[in-house]
Amino acid sequence: QVQLVESGGGLVQAGGSLRLSCAASGRAFSSYHMGWFRQAPGKEREFVATIFRSGGSTFYVDSVKGRFTISRDNAKNTGYLQMNNLKAEDTAVYYCAVSGYYSYYKGRSTDYDYWGQGTQVTVSA
Repeated sequence: QVQLVESGGGLVQAGGSLRLSCAASGRAFSSYHMGWFRQAPGKEREFVATIFRSGGSTFYVDSVKGRFTISRDNAKNTGYLQMNNLKAEDTAVYYCAVSGYYSYYKGRSTDYDYWGQGTQVTVSA
């Protein structure tokens, strides 16, 4: 199993930045692809970004392209989501997750095996 713990959430004004971290323990983090999802109140969980296990390929939902950057440091067993130019509509609980599937890039939550508990991001207008 893999245990994931997110941190870095908080309250920020629109236009501001936050960097989320996802600390992994347990089985080898580097053997999994890693993704970030988010869920706003009253809405379904949404794919945000994902990165190949070695840190090569990245994929993003259109609404965050050019503003968010996903990365990972396998030596530290940690993944990141740098969020710039935040908007009110980015307000949500953000979850990191890992996938052992080749279809990880499709952003389907069912392809992700382990999940963190989430961290709240609130963007004030």
